[in-house]
Amino acid sequence: MPTASEAHQQASPGDSVIGWKLDRAEREALLARFPARHPKAIADHVTLRSRVSEQAGLPPSTVGEIVGRSDDGAGVEAMVLRIDGSTVRPDGGTYHITWSLAEGREARESNDVIRQHGWVAVEPPVPVRLDAANFPRS
Repeated sequence: MPTASEAHQQASPGDSVIGWKLDRAEREALLARFPARHPKAIADHVTLRSRVSEQAGLPPSTVGEIVGRSDDGAGVEAMVLRIDGSTVRPDGGTYHITWSLAEGREARESNDVIRQHGWVAVEPPVPVRLDAANFPRS
């Protein structure tokens, strides 16, 4: 099974996303621990690479750690993750879970919010099970 970095490199162009889905039962517990700050709770997945073929190789399922929280105060909240010892994705973005959104905001804004506003550490880091997945781009 390829590492996250190898899966990123092997992915071919398309309309899918490869990464990891949060375990549904664990998602509810995490939302109880970290209540959504905006009306629409997302807390669904972590992107490794977008715009890939449906046949792109998946990364291995893994355990990540929530190590930070970012919120622009205007409708985008994200949790920063550490996967395989790093918060930096192979494409230079930040591993994250879009946690919640306000009306009119989109999940794709999360990386910009993290880059522009930084993030506040979550102490201690919180382990989260991540199941390898291929899903449509939103």
